[in-house]
Amino acid sequence: MKPNLAMHVGGDYHSVAGSGITSRENLEYNLRHGVRHLTAQVKKRPGGGGWDPDELARMKDDCDRAGVTFEAIRMDSDYIMHRKGPDRDREIDIIRGNLRKAAAIGVRVVTHHWTLIPIRRNARTPGRGGVTYAGFRLEKDWASLPHGPAGRVDAGDYWERIAYFVEKVIPAAREADVRIACHPYDPPGLPFGYQGADNWDSPDVFAAIKKYEALADTPYNGFQLCLGTVAEGMANPRRDVLPVVRYLGERGKIHQIHMRNIRGGLGKFDEVFPDEGEMNLLEVMRILRDTGFSGSICPDHMPHHPGDPKALQAFAMGYGYIAGLIQAVNTEAAGSR
Repeated sequence: MKPNLAMHVGGDYHSVAGSGITSRENLEYNLRHGVRHLTAQVKKRPGGGGWDPDELARMKDDCDRAGVTFEAIRMDSDYIMHRKGPDRDREIDIIRGNLRKAAAIGVRVVTHHWTLIPIRRNARTPGRGGVTYAGFRLEKDWASLPHGPAGRVDAGDYWERIAYFVEKVIPAAREADVRIACHPYDPPGLPFGYQGADNWDSPDVFAAIKKYEALADTPYNGFQLCLGTVAEGMANPRRDVLPVVRYLGERGKIHQIHMRNIRGGLGKFDEVFPDEGEMNLLEVMRILRDTGFSGSICPDHMPHHPGDPKALQAFAMGYGYIAGLIQAVNTEAAGSR
């Protein structure tokens, strides 16, 4: 084994100090905690058009002045709401144009999150130091829940939408040299028909990831691999998440990591601090080191406290925890040579 000096701590839209992600306050907050790579969430312009090139250029200039890399953009996931027709094709055209705009400022990763129904949380659990953990418990009467905004969408329809996106967008991503990174739906493993949706990563999240990856066997079709989300779909997260990381890592299909931990698993979990959950994240980091992962590793969904409403303290802990893991696995590798 050898050290991996390319992987690094990243910050994103989940933790923002000040008035915006490239504001002076947020850039300084990140730099204080050793974070030099950012992922911004960029919204469409009013009227449903594409990203504003001037806004992107301003964000890039803000980062450049601070010595921070504007590394990735999280795009809107409106596309998945559209059935076949001209509205869907217009959305595809906007996405392809946005990829070219990202490439023009040097951003090489665009992430997304296909959500037909809102991310599901329905529990709050007390945690250490007065924080609360957000959680989920699969309802006994889940079949009676109202449909989400997309209505009833069965697995065939859902996968048709995904396949059409991959067919039309991945060639444009290759041309722009921008990697597309899909975040799994959160939580995976929901029963088919939950709020009207047969979610793409149900009932087996690993099988679904393999199916998605196989739609276009190219690095431009990859993943924003959220470890906490994948763990939520596992009966034994500590054991079962590692093969997912290795499978995608060996194929060069991980473009960003969301590193968070949970307590529990499929159908019942709480989002906890990274050092107190089911997964041994040191084991995950060793796989990332050995498979040559070169992107950002970002803390994600950290616990909240009334005295820390934006979770800036919790995310600071997350940044330091990830930096410590990177240092530990690289020191381990250097000592083995």
